[in-house]
Amino acid sequence: MESIVLHKQIISGNEALALGALVGGASVITGYPGTPSSEAIGYLLRNPLPGVHVEWSTNEKVALEIAAGAAWAGQRALATMKMSGLNVAYDSLISFAYSGCTGGLVVYVADDPGVTAGMAEQDSRGFALMADLPMLEPSTVEEAYRLIPKAFELSEKAGTPVFVRMVTALSHSHAAVEVQTEFTPLRREPQLIRDIAKYTKAGAAICLAQHRDLIQRLSKAEEVIREMGINQLLVAPKRGLGVIVCGLTASYLEEAMVALQPFNLDRSGISVLKLVSTHPFPEQEVKTLFDHCDQILVLEELEPYIETALIVAARRSKFPGLIRGKLDGNLSRVGEYGTREVVKGLAQALNIPLSDSLFSGLAADSMAAPRPITVCAGCPHRGTYIAINQAIRKLKLKKDAVMVTGDIGCTILGMNPPFNTVWNEVSMGASLGLAQGYVWSGVATPVIATIGDSTFFHAGIPSLINAVQHQASLTLIILDNGWTAMTGMQVNPGTAIGAQSGGHRLDLAQIIPMLGVDWFFQVDPYDLKATTEALIDALPRAGVKVILARRECAIQSLRRTGRAGRVRQQAENCNLCKLCITTTGCPAISLTENSIVIDQALCNGCALCAQICAREAIVRQEG
Repeated sequence: MESIVLHKQIISGNEALALGALVGGASVITGYPGTPSSEAIGYLLRNPLPGVHVEWSTNEKVALEIAAGAAWAGQRALATMKMSGLNVAYDSLISFAYSGCTGGLVVYVADDPGVTAGMAEQDSRGFALMADLPMLEPSTVEEAYRLIPKAFELSEKAGTPVFVRMVTALSHSHAAVEVQTEFTPLRREPQLIRDIAKYTKAGAAICLAQHRDLIQRLSKAEEVIREMGINQLLVAPKRGLGVIVCGLTASYLEEAMVALQPFNLDRSGISVLKLVSTHPFPEQEVKTLFDHCDQILVLEELEPYIETALIVAARRSKFPGLIRGKLDGNLSRVGEYGTREVVKGLAQALNIPLSDSLFSGLAADSMAAPRPITVCAGCPHRGTYIAINQAIRKLKLKKDAVMVTGDIGCTILGMNPPFNTVWNEVSMGASLGLAQGYVWSGVATPVIATIGDSTFFHAGIPSLINAVQHQASLTLIILDNGWTAMTGMQVNPGTAIGAQSGGHRLDLAQIIPMLGVDWFFQVDPYDLKATTEALIDALPRAGVKVILARRECAIQSLRRTGRAGRVRQQAENCNLCKLCITTTGCPAISLTENSIVIDQALCNGCALCAQICAREAIVRQEG
């Protein structure tokens, strides 16, 4: 038997998950970038393993379908996404759940309690409940590494896809873990199984039979989870309080116990059920708690899924004790949990008076510096939003009368000062559908939709086709910086060929006219005058107008080809009007008593500030 060499490395939760997938024998790994999940596939692309296919897919639904196809062919496959991406993938996921799988299929979803990465504070455990699929939740970086191979094993033994859920604080945490660094890919001959009753939904009888099979597979998964010892129950010597923790909250329990030690905390009366499998519900372990505890405290972030199931189980078992958590109003359904929330829950359950001294040393978050949300120095989107504002003004329209819909990614930063341009944000690709709604509602002024290039590939194309078909008179601006930038500079179908690692580039300048739009413009957002003129030309026209504002992301451009240019100050011409600051909001520009100052270390040389300045206090440096 070949010996396995382990090396201790400091890795993140996402990297642990990626390495665990290789240990588990995944041969196909797909996903779509979305903080906090992005680094898992990012790590695998930086450290490729021959024989393992890894890709950023067009969107999460496509990623899941590729992984599921591989699993149906008998391989082990992983699909990764953030919680919002699971919404996109669920349309296909529920059908895969009904059909089951042959090879192991694991779906990694990263939730974001506390909304550090934007979007809704969604609890993806609800999808596991709806789809009758097992869900596993590691509590530490090391556990994430060790859990993924078990998830593949569970998937194959139960014949069902398996969720692995992490949250931002764990996905981005780092720890020293002993990991395997050399891998032998799992070699399996692909299977082609022709089974209409299993792999289609052609008729009620087929769907009903698949639904029955799905429910049976979930019961089978519960048995497998128990056999594998995935959940951990520690029964205290004395009868007393039972605590159920899951996912990251388990990591805070010991800290909370230490914080409560000065208040004569009696640990000998506290039993703990640490859930790694949050679905299916652990009936047997919970019955043990009912027999040994007077009350049970549930510590879970976001929605009270475990607490609700516990109440149902308590009613069936005629458990006479109290169940504490969110539904009794003591703990919140909003925000992420830390040691503070666990201390609060324990103190209330154990009748320890709540006081500030309980929380001393637990307020590190209050020391964090505020982070302004704006586009980077040299970001081409800055020029686009300045041009939109100038075009609205030059067309003698009121800014608060022109609807500009926004979309996910760097483009949404147009909602913030100094632009104050974008009005709304919903989900990937929704800007264009929203814009059509405003058009058909009878808005008389021009309607503008803004969307990034990656988002357009992900979910914007169908909506543009819809606008063309129904002739919605609007202007779509695609802010094309060539990268999926906000989530960490991942490639997308439009990324330059030199950065595609063997992939083929799709050119939006060729695709969009083929969709039958009425007017198509291509502009460089660093050329403020030309971009503004294109908007002035497009906005009053009838029909579907698309403006492709194309310039590579400033950060990636600097890495690949260097600065876009240079600007220099002519301080004697500066009258401190501050237009360069109030119009561009560029972080490379600051102010002294006598003049503005340009930080050349930050400046990308886009020269938008020079185009704003009417006194030539900032000029483009030629040569």
